[in-house]
Amino acid sequence: MSGNLSTPGASVTSRAFALLGAFDVDHRELSLTELSQRAGLPLPTAHRLARELVGLGALERREDRYAVGRRLWDLGLLAPVQFELRQVAAPFLQDLYGATGATVHLGERDGDQVLYLDRLSGNASVPVVSRIGGRLPLHATGIGKVLLAWAPEDVQRRVLASLTRVTPYTITQPGRLREQLRRVRREGYAQTVEEMSRGACSVAVPIRPSGGDVVAALGLVVPDLSRGRARLISALQVAAAGIGRSLPVSLSGSDR
Repeated sequence: MSGNLSTPGASVTSRAFALLGAFDVDHRELSLTELSQRAGLPLPTAHRLARELVGLGALERREDRYAVGRRLWDLGLLAPVQFELRQVAAPFLQDLYGATGATVHLGERDGDQVLYLDRLSGNASVPVVSRIGGRLPLHATGIGKVLLAWAPEDVQRRVLASLTRVTPYTITQPGRLREQLRRVRREGYAQTVEEMSRGACSVAVPIRPSGGDVVAALGLVVPDLSRGRARLISALQVAAAGIGRSLPVSLSGSDR
């Protein structure tokens, strides 16, 4: 949620974005009252803005509920990093899925979370909580640990200061996690064992344009890493290198 923007100084643009920001993967449809509460806006203001956004195609009206409109989806696909990265990565994700049969993830850092840009579901029965367009904690996922390892120091400090426990195996000790991040940078990959969901393990590697900074991460989710881990890491590194070589260097250096 965007917080309370009902103060007189809040611009129309900030209020409209607060309304749009009320939606997330767990709240895909909202009533007007829910929109008002989650956006921190007075009900009349929320009603007026929602009506205007419906007219512009940014929201859809479904009886007494609202959903994100197709126009926003179309615009979102034009975002340079997501569009170019997904386009370039798509064949490599397919190859990786074909070689491993595991669930494949492509993600980037969005603030203090992982934003999942793409996912191919594996053929093994593994509990996977990620969704395309969804976000998960950096510290509890393989992709997240990779992105956190190469994140700016201020991001690392914020994340390490607020480590929530997702499962009994989630690492919540800042010192222990910081040591893991150093190892990730040294070894070039991260792994988790039931830290995000019971019965699921993950391994991930960074993606970077040639000679550039880390812009995303590529990961696999499997039931067990005790066997075949080296093969999975090798497959990930080959795919990540292929994606990196195909990316424009202009995508490097994102500091969100």
